[in-house]
Amino acid sequence: MKKYNIHQFPKTRIATFDVCSIGKKKHHISVLLECDVTESRLKIKNYKKRNHKISFTAWILKAISESIKHHEKVAGYLYKKQKIITFDDINISIVVEKDLDGNKVPIPLVIEKTNEKDILTITKEIEDAKNASFSNKDIVLNQRSNIFERFYYILPGLLRRMIWKFMLNHPKIAYKKMGNVVVSSIGMMGQINGWFIQTAVHPISFGIGSIIKKPIVDHDTIKIREILNMTVLIDHDVIDGAPMTKFIQELTNNIETGIGL
Repeated sequence: MKKYNIHQFPKTRIATFDVCSIGKKKHHISVLLECDVTESRLKIKNYKKRNHKISFTAWILKAISESIKHHEKVAGYLYKKQKIITFDDINISIVVEKDLDGNKVPIPLVIEKTNEKDILTITKEIEDAKNASFSNKDIVLNQRSNIFERFYYILPGLLRRMIWKFMLNHPKIAYKKMGNVVVSSIGMMGQINGWFIQTAVHPISFGIGSIIKKPIVDHDTIKIREILNMTVLIDHDVIDGAPMTKFIQELTNNIETGIGL
């Protein structure tokens, strides 16, 4: 009697395997943050009343972009082990769930020039990507896949990982294909009082966790506040501890004060 089931997974997950394999070799420093977003969420609610609909995710992307603008090296690529390449624009890679043959499949979406776009524009771009048509021949949303990229899925793992290594050794190509920042918001799909430590190949990666109500000491008074758990991975080959700390301080302040709202 059969006592097990075999499930097919979409071939787009093959890239996830490769990212995990390459990402484990990166020298990322993990930062676990608790950000008080009580006031920011209230501002978002009031913003929606005055203007059009915006999403929390879109606002987080904007807050990240504004923070990186003053600390551009955190999103820089290591080049030839002795140089750092930074880019004028902040292109953020996120994951959008798409329906493919009846299955929910996470597909990358690169939102370009988030430093120049407002929250409404970023929100619309995410919503348009969610509603856009998608086929199993595509790799990244809003980017036409060429024949070589589609061929990627049938290559042996060794050759696929060589492609990733080639891209990372040529930052201009990596930036064009996947941006210089990645944001994962998987923790926002439930209420989890903790952090998840993601794996990434980008210079800087953000793992957006759940928003949990917690008691916080504020001016010697205990208050119940809405706390966002966030994990930040920063490439230690690119930037040292002191500039990392300054960036994290500005990022936290921007998130807690509701920058852009």
